[in-house]
Amino acid sequence: MLNDAAARLEGQSIVLEPLRADHEPGLFVAAQDMDWSFMPVDPSQGPGRFHVWLEEALDLAGRGEQVPFAVLEAGTDRPLGSTRYLSLRPEHRGLEIGWTWLTRSMWSTSANVEAKLLLLEHAFARLGCIRVEFKTDAKNERSRRALAALPAQFEGVFSKHMLVGNDGTRLRDSAWYAIVDDDWAAVKANLEHRLRVRSEC
Repeated sequence: MLNDAAARLEGQSIVLEPLRADHEPGLFVAAQDMDWSFMPVDPSQGPGRFHVWLEEALDLAGRGEQVPFAVLEAGTDRPLGSTRYLSLRPEHRGLEIGWTWLTRSMWSTSANVEAKLLLLEHAFARLGCIRVEFKTDAKNERSRRALAALPAQFEGVFSKHMLVGNDGTRLRDSAWYAIVDDDWAAVKANLEHRLRVRSEC
């Protein structure tokens, strides 16, 4: 089911490209203008820390455990951020979308909406998923609003779910959301509508 997950996904304003080592310099620049408060680690803390983040992502991809993407500006291929498929469950036709971050200048644009549309369409229409899930820090109101706007269904908070941070000592409660195949048509229509509205502004 998930053998073809690592594909180049092209949209109007962004492209999702399977992460490669040569994305590192541009992504490191993009990572400097990002709020990492709620992410599991902060890869912006110097090129060494960022290199570790990238190498770990590529290693997980090489082992078939995750599918990381670079988010690129359409037309220029300028790196803007990253996202990935993780928690791959081919036997249950499910996966998670996570580790999504964009440089701050892209926060009020269509980039995140289009990234979610590309990832969800690939998951449901081509990979045969019946469930796509998301989790975020329960305190991350910005992320939770974005997930509710997809709309993904809120499924609850897992208390003391993760130890996060570069040193792995910060305790995190995680809020879980999901979209199932029965809801995909309505979610797709909503995302396409939001992109049309933004393009007309």
